[in-house]
Amino acid sequence: MSVVGFDFGNESGIVAVARQRGIDVVLNDESKRETPAIVCFGDKQRFIGTAGAASTMMNPKNSISQIKRLIGKRFSDPELQNDIKTLPFSVTEGPDGYPLINVRYLGESRSFTPTQVLGMVLSDLKGIAEKNLNAAVADCCIGIPVYFTDLQRRAVMDAATIAGLHPLRLFHETTATALGYGIYKTDLPENDQLNVAFVDIGHASMQVCIAGFKKGQLKILSHAFDQSLGGRDFDEVLFQHFAAKFREEYKIDVTQNARASLRLRAACEKLKKVLSANPEAPLNIECLMEEKDVRGFIKRDEFEKISIPILERVKGPLERALSDAGLTVENIHSVEVVGSGSRVPAIIRILTEFFGKEPRRTMNASECVARGSALQCAILSPTFKVREFQVTECFPFAIALSWKGSAPESHNGAVDQPQSTIVFPKGNVLPSTKNLTFYRSSTFTVDVVYVDVGGLNVPAKISTYTIGPFQSAKGERAKLKVKVRLNLHGIVAIESATLMEEEVEVPVAKEPTRMDTDESPSETVPVEAGEDVNMQDAKPTGDAPEADNGAPESADKPVQMEADVKVEAPKKKVKKSNVPVSELVYGGMVPADVQKAVEKEFEMALQDRVMEETKDKKNAVEAYVYEMRNKIHDKYQEFVTQSERDDFSARLQEVEDWLYEDGEDETKGVYIAKLEELKMVVNECAEAEAWLREKKQQQESLPKYATPVVLTSDVKRKAEALDRFCRPIMTKPKPAKPQTPTETPPTPQGSESQGAEGGSDGNSADVEGNSEAQSAAAEPMDTDKAGATPSQA
Repeated sequence: MSVVGFDFGNESGIVAVARQRGIDVVLNDESKRETPAIVCFGDKQRFIGTAGAASTMMNPKNSISQIKRLIGKRFSDPELQNDIKTLPFSVTEGPDGYPLINVRYLGESRSFTPTQVLGMVLSDLKGIAEKNLNAAVADCCIGIPVYFTDLQRRAVMDAATIAGLHPLRLFHETTATALGYGIYKTDLPENDQLNVAFVDIGHASMQVCIAGFKKGQLKILSHAFDQSLGGRDFDEVLFQHFAAKFREEYKIDVTQNARASLRLRAACEKLKKVLSANPEAPLNIECLMEEKDVRGFIKRDEFEKISIPILERVKGPLERALSDAGLTVENIHSVEVVGSGSRVPAIIRILTEFFGKEPRRTMNASECVARGSALQCAILSPTFKVREFQVTECFPFAIALSWKGSAPESHNGAVDQPQSTIVFPKGNVLPSTKNLTFYRSSTFTVDVVYVDVGGLNVPAKISTYTIGPFQSAKGERAKLKVKVRLNLHGIVAIESATLMEEEVEVPVAKEPTRMDTDESPSETVPVEAGEDVNMQDAKPTGDAPEADNGAPESADKPVQMEADVKVEAPKKKVKKSNVPVSELVYGGMVPADVQKAVEKEFEMALQDRVMEETKDKKNAVEAYVYEMRNKIHDKYQEFVTQSERDDFSARLQEVEDWLYEDGEDETKGVYIAKLEELKMVVNECAEAEAWLREKKQQQESLPKYATPVVLTSDVKRKAEALDRFCRPIMTKPKPAKPQTPTETPPTPQGSESQGAEGGSDGNSADVEGNSEAQSAAAEPMDTDKAGATPSQA
């Protein structure tokens, strides 16, 4: 079972894995710990991650980045509109009111949803983990911002499905940081709670978390955030400053040129980092636009002055986090600061003034989320034994249910009055389950809504559930138990609905038998064992409640001649039956669309793999040409004549010219065939050389008077055979016209197996394990909280 933690950031992604010795951050193909979260679409394939970053400058309009800012948002979202202004690629409104990313791929215009592009990014991170672990990766934990809405969380789950991942939990980034901080602490108090504030200022957002620690325990007390306060906002301030300056000094407008904007933004980001450690910094860019070299200069004081509108917003989340936790700054033991945007000195100064203590950097600012997510995955996984550490998470939003009709527990009332009840208040523990009782006579709907959408910029309504059809046996209003669940991922759903029907069992009257009587029985009541018991003055069966098991009297008791009828106490039985529940998530992908996206991702991944293999074969042909050209003048110099050397050199030159001209864009099979054609002469010569060496060794082992193993006639025949094979190849004339990409070249003998395509790609792996244990590990906390009483609306 894989134990992997993913941190997909707005700018880059990090992968951490759990091993026997601890948590490791794995390296990508370029031996870097961070992988750019970029997808670049080309005419023949996609370039993702490091390859995508390398292609961005050459193809800016088809290079998709900052995908974290687009998923799960409506196109009309004000924050999304602000983000679009700075993005070099095209984003338009789809038919459902959500954004579509428009690119040119495989020579045609294509549109992708942000969820699909996020699936591509996660697929690349998954590939990095699989290469490092040398095993298939499916189970994982993914770090997400605490401010992600229900729809954004569902979008991440869908993107993970597209990438072939199975998240055991979507883990809040600040909680992952707190887990990585606390699980290694050996000096935590037994009883007194140690409160720590975690401030995460990333590339695009700011998150604050107040966590309480005890020995073996972590309890999240509060969350607060600002969705648009991050390192990129400081980059944007510098960008606008220098764009205005260059417009005035150099008469160029970089905002009208996508490539120039990318280069200036990249330079401003480097400038910000230089200013973090120096009081002033220069900016120089060669040939930025219209063949003009530009220069600039800024001091840290000036930078902080133009950044005042951003810096003034830092205190807001800090104050809200303390208020929601019910604490003051005096109750905070220490402050931990992480995130790529936290290196701005002005922010550290604000934090110091607010908390009255210097923030600490005991954790890796970039890797803490991935490490904490991998730790959480290890805790949920049965594969690893992790130190006992309880994590109590809280939910940052208040969730309510609303419906039309009377209050759920009311049998009568106005049926059209809107009703609502808060089922999960702000700060509710994750996961959590609540049960509500409704009395309804027919199918009805229930809406899941946010109590307060302030700061979220989303519609209040999350989803609608239709419960029914059902039918009550008595024709009255039926009693239904509705189970609402807030799961480990922070996603709210109505999990089930149950129809509760009370049934009265047939009563059983117990009466001693009357032996001598001539009266006919007034009523015959069947009892256990099929006996008929005659009773006098029996009550009608409709008035008699259910008997207690209908147990007959013991035969050992003395016979009573006359006695009153004994009736057991009434007993009711509740019949439970499941009621259909259908879900409608506003803006969410339906399962059929997710499956189509999975198939589309598979096709694109296959295209990428074919193109990469084609490049490898082309490089192999080129490498062989250079290698053999050196060998015939060095290693094989004494074994070939000058004419043979010239012939083979000409053949190598011909192949090299073909590679850079007509063979520049060919299929993998053509390159394989070309390489095999070149190798044929060498292979045949190598076989002849091996034959001669073998015979020579056999001859040396014999006494000189023995019959020779090989005769001169044998050597002559071998040489003639070799000449017959090699001469047609070495003297083959150049083709009259170049082959087109659609023509199939002649397949030389013995090359079919090498040139054939198909079969497994070698990436599959069998993973053994206990499937029941794995499924159980997915949500180990997936139970109602002990002692909690179901809330009824």
